[in-house]
Amino acid sequence: MREYLDYLDTELGWLRLRTDDKSVLEIARAAPPPDFRAVPGGLLPRLKAELLEYFAGTRTCFTLPRAHPGTDFQEAVWEALAAIPYGETRSYQALAAMIGRPAAARAVGNAVGKNPFLILVPCHRIIRADGALGGFSAGLDAKRILHRIEEIRTK
Repeated sequence: MREYLDYLDTELGWLRLRTDDKSVLEIARAAPPPDFRAVPGGLLPRLKAELLEYFAGTRTCFTLPRAHPGTDFQEAVWEALAAIPYGETRSYQALAAMIGRPAAARAVGNAVGKNPFLILVPCHRIIRADGALGGFSAGLDAKRILHRIEEIRTK
């Protein structure tokens, strides 16, 4: 299946967007290389539109299917992440409980950090048990921006 690639300039900076004809393959914080040429097509136009609506504050959930590149455990974590409502947060421990593995908070944290679907699978909604932001693969500045968009209040 053919892959399509483009970049989108957002409040977070550049996002690399990869899709095929059936699913989103990746959303990552990355700048385009100097010699970049888009490979348009697939779900890219819809993905760009949904992301722009999200950043404008008019979209609270995404409709596009995503690929399933992870292990069974990672996929379970990512599905649970996707179930966290817009504007709400959960702790790593709560996320572990959501997948039926309450003692696996560290493993859950590892899976969250490997999420290849920035924003689409909202790992920015995971915070530490004490209410602090915790880490974020795209950087804490990006997490703060996403929390501001969703009006999430954390420490």
